[in-house]
Amino acid sequence: MSFPVDVVVMAAGKGTRMKSLRPKVLHRLGGRALAQHVIDCAARLSARSVVVITGHGAEQVEAGLTTPVATGDSAAPKLRFVRQEPQLGTGHAVQQAVPVLADDGVVLILNGDVPLIGQATLETLLQACDGQHLALLSVDTGGDATGYGRIVRALDADRSVHAIVEHKDANEAQRRITEWYSGVMAAPAALLKPLLQGLTNDNSQREYYLTDVVKHAVAQGLVVRAVTTGDEVEVAGVNSPVQLAELERAYQRRLADALMEQGVRLADPARLDVRGELLCGQDVEIDVNCVFEGRVKLGDGVRIGANCVIANAAIDAGAVIHPFTHIDGEKLGVSVGRGALVGPFARLRPGAQLGEEVHIGNFVEVKNSTLAAGAKANHLAYLGDATVGERVNYGAGSITANYDGANKHRTVGGGSTLTKSTPPGALAVARGKQMVLDGWQRPTKKKS
Repeated sequence: MSFPVDVVVMAAGKGTRMKSLRPKVLHRLGGRALAQHVIDCAARLSARSVVVITGHGAEQVEAGLTTPVATGDSAAPKLRFVRQEPQLGTGHAVQQAVPVLADDGVVLILNGDVPLIGQATLETLLQACDGQHLALLSVDTGGDATGYGRIVRALDADRSVHAIVEHKDANEAQRRITEWYSGVMAAPAALLKPLLQGLTNDNSQREYYLTDVVKHAVAQGLVVRAVTTGDEVEVAGVNSPVQLAELERAYQRRLADALMEQGVRLADPARLDVRGELLCGQDVEIDVNCVFEGRVKLGDGVRIGANCVIANAAIDAGAVIHPFTHIDGEKLGVSVGRGALVGPFARLRPGAQLGEEVHIGNFVEVKNSTLAAGAKANHLAYLGDATVGERVNYGAGSITANYDGANKHRTVGGGSTLTKSTPPGALAVARGKQMVLDGWQRPTKKKS
């Protein structure tokens, strides 16, 4: 864009229909808060700043949203919060942002409960604005628009917007219009600010409506443009748990389709949940009911069995994660080497690092431990804070105990086997003397 863009996110509403103590815009879709999706989209637009208008649960909302990561060569937009107290309508909300909006930019107004608004759609809207005009995003699917504000266009060739007419105020002819206003608009700050100043609350709700800027602009002879989308999902808002669940499934289906277009084989695209970032190489196969959280990278030829939960992990080429395995790297991450076999019913915790062709079997837990190439722990074992060398066979029932009651240590040896009761407050140690057998040779299998 040849002009700077400042994004205003409306996030002051209470969301009564959510029936929740959590502010509506903090409810999660695809693992992120609804409003965070909108903020992250602003970063992809290379916005100069993002101004979030908070009100209900303002402290929670402000604490729950973060500055997006910079994309490409652009710096991350500056994140600011302004409060709307009390809440006196959408126009009043945007008025609270006016003091922090520079006159040289274009203001793009988005809604914090409309998480899937598309980057390409917004870029088209900004192009229609062109740093000069008030531009609206409208929706037209050719279907019933009951309940929505209709876009009434001029009959001339320019087809500019003449008015937005609310459903309750529309006449019979206007109600047949299938194009409706999405709640998204863009306008130069220098044009928008005086329009906002002209708003009144002369209506039954005694509120200041943002949509009234349209009639004021038309009255002043200004051109109001509208860009139309036929994609209802990207303009769908969330007002109830039912709508949130419906939008979650639509979002997940779009992610699943994108993965399959890249060549990923999904056993059932309707039974996949990505709640973060999933990066896949070639010939990746994912069975049903798998959940991916945080940042997960799957190398070429990786196979993920049914009912696995994987978070913050890198799984190298050719590895197989058998069903019902739980992997969560949290901040430390988990790495699984090339050709490794994990599960079923295995658990990898933060700091687990598995080398090439390592085997981790059923009911084995690994935490903050390194297993070198070819090591095996095939069943019923715990490895914590341990370093296991190449081709070690870690037997069933084995554990590495590294906690002395106050501090954790790197495991360096075996523990005790207790056969008698230990009184309260006492320390029991029962380890046999270690023997080292020189010249020991690994047994060989007898030939039948």
